[in-house]
Amino acid sequence: MFDRRFIDSFDWGLLVITIFTIALGLVVLYSAVTAGTSSDELDILFKKQIIWLSGGFLMMGLIVFIPLKTLDKGSLFIYFASVFLLVAVLFLGKHAGGAQRWLAIGPFTVQPSEMMKLSLIIALSSVFSGMINEMGLSFRDLIKPGLILLLPFVLILVQPDLGTSLLLVFIAASMTLFVKVKKEVFFTFFAIGLAVIPLAWNFILKDYQKSRVLTFLDPSSDPLGAGYHIIQSKIAIGSGMLWGKGYLQGTQNALAFLPEHHTDFILSVFAEEWGLSGSAFLLFLYFMLILWGLNISYCCRDMFGSILAFGVTVMIFWQIFINISMVMGLMPVVGVPLPLISYGGSSIITNMIGIGILLNVSIRGSSLP
Repeated sequence: MFDRRFIDSFDWGLLVITIFTIALGLVVLYSAVTAGTSSDELDILFKKQIIWLSGGFLMMGLIVFIPLKTLDKGSLFIYFASVFLLVAVLFLGKHAGGAQRWLAIGPFTVQPSEMMKLSLIIALSSVFSGMINEMGLSFRDLIKPGLILLLPFVLILVQPDLGTSLLLVFIAASMTLFVKVKKEVFFTFFAIGLAVIPLAWNFILKDYQKSRVLTFLDPSSDPLGAGYHIIQSKIAIGSGMLWGKGYLQGTQNALAFLPEHHTDFILSVFAEEWGLSGSAFLLFLYFMLILWGLNISYCCRDMFGSILAFGVTVMIFWQIFINISMVMGLMPVVGVPLPLISYGGSSIITNMIGIGILLNVSIRGSSLP
């Protein structure tokens, strides 16, 4: 029998914020894929996004009904299922843009590294919830979480996908700080992180990745090559000024000067057409989404649920932070999509499931088992 407490405890505020953000994403995506064209028919990418969003809402609805205890007990199964898909990508993955990141499943193409974000969060939440103490976690305590992070990090790094692999590190580090570590552990890992930077530059980063970093430091050094993305993105954002050029009126987008305009650089399209005022409204929606997620984590009485909600929230935060910094030239281009806005099936499904988890924790953390 259906429990009416689901209705009474349902977090309608979070759902409304999500729907507003998605609606705004569809508006800007329509412009990104149709501006400057003479066809009256919607671009196929826009239609695909509608299909992915429909699937996302379905997955979001399903995840709400799964008890937190079930997610906790099944955390390792979920984790290793995602690892299996990452391994499959190495042998059966689809090549595109010099990388092997996608897996064809029937008529659909998915990116397992996107799903790995949630799998990692669920696995770490299960592990951390059983070892929290007032003194903070020690080096020994972090061995198991470290191994859980290391395996997908390496598998994603060799695809190669530096952006997603670093995103996993940011998520895991944020969750680790959330559950508290001893001071000596924090400062030791901070020092190790600084020491790894030159090693990564010399032995891990590929030539095109080094080029992105150098271009970030000086985009004008290669304006028609590696620096083209950043330069055109800045032009689009700056030309929007306060109120923007108007919907479907963005010249950088319509004249195809802006690369990856429907994925990584979709914010540039939005800023050009809606200006600072429109961008501020989008940032306000994101701010409310992050604040709502943190409040869900804070109010949850179940430790696993609290850590889980925090992990999902920081996943969304880091994607927003990295993408916005990237399109404004404040960080190197690493290929991280803007949550709920950028085109991409795997990204949409992952973030919608994440929202579903937040709704789940909001309901069960306060009233339901």
